[in-house]
Amino acid sequence: MTPTILMLNGPNLNLLGTRQPEVYGRTTLDDIVADCTRLAGTLGLRLDARQSNHEGVLVDWVQQAREGAAGIVINPGGLSHTSVVLLDALNAFDGPVVEVHLSQIHRREAFRHHSYVSLRADGVIAGLGAEGYAAALRHLAARLA
Repeated sequence: MTPTILMLNGPNLNLLGTRQPEVYGRTTLDDIVADCTRLAGTLGLRLDARQSNHEGVLVDWVQQAREGAAGIVINPGGLSHTSVVLLDALNAFDGPVVEVHLSQIHRREAFRHHSYVSLRADGVIAGLGAEGYAAALRHLAARLA
């Protein structure tokens, strides 16, 4: 059976390509999902990509992942810095988790330097732009092999 990777994107990531392109780039979330879906196939993975602007929806999806996902790639956006409930949900997931940030969060405002999600993540990728997602998928494929 092909392992499923749940790729979650949090608030405002639906605006990629148009929101602060000088920070986040011009690549859209649809472009990232299409590229990652192709890559996942070549890596022997199935990608289930989702985005929500609502914290509770993301928590629900992480909880559902306990029943069918082999790993999670998550870009929680601004929830990285505020969401203890997202951390709690991820702590209940047994598979590997990779946190992705398009920008280099440690070069930005001080409040962005701390991520609750990082406390659970097996790896954190920041500052590689859209390539961070591909790096996360490659890591999970190797880890699950």
